Amino acid sequence: MSRQQAISFIQESGVVAVIRLGDTKKMIDILQSLKNGGIRAFEFTLTTPNAIEFIQEFSRKPDKDVLIGAGTVLDPETARLAILAGAQFVVGPALNLRTMEMVHRYGKVMIPGSYTPTEILTAWENGADIVKVFPATTLGPNYFRDILAPLPQLKLTPTGGVSLDNIADFVKAGACCVCVGSALLDKKRIADSDWTGLAEHAAAFVNEVKKGRQPSK
Repeated sequence: MSRQQAISFIQESGVVAVIRLGDTKKMIDILQSLKNGGIRAFEFTLTTPNAIEFIQEFSRKPDKDVLIGAGTVLDPETARLAILAGAQFVVGPALNLRTMEMVHRYGKVMIPGSYTPTEILTAWENGADIVKVFPATTLGPNYFRDILAPLPQLKLTPTGGVSLDNIADFVKAGACCVCVGSALLDKKRIADSDWTGLAEHAAAFVNEVKKGRQPSK
């Protein structure tokens, strides 16, 4: 998949599942349930045990309906390791221009984290494919609306504090997609191995993105 195709895939999928787990014993069931619920893009954070191995394992599966990426990537060396394992996109918690250069050298998608208007614009001007506004917890959808008013060319995604209660608002405010972690990976459903329930929960997130993309009446 080309870099541009991967960008389009992420945007069209609408929801990027941020996989950050301490216990990975149920990883296969979790991913299958999220996929059954309509999630298509998966970001394995490198704070998750054996994240590189999971990226490698799931990237090798012949599944054109799924895109695998790496998250919490702090430096170019780690980015290269993740890409060689099969990551199609790389996400950072902050802006690191050297990491972005490495990711683009391999023709992959770079989604750096930024917070202020200056950081966001610097990331975009240096080639960010999508800019992750992080943490979005205290900023909210109106921040996206304010940033995009003078800079409508930007592609922004919120991370941190994204939930079923605000996804549609973020999308209506201009977010090209949303990155969701703890709110999506429902601890109780996972603990109970309620995979049908987790799939239905995931579907609710996908539906909220669709609601946000509906034209205003």
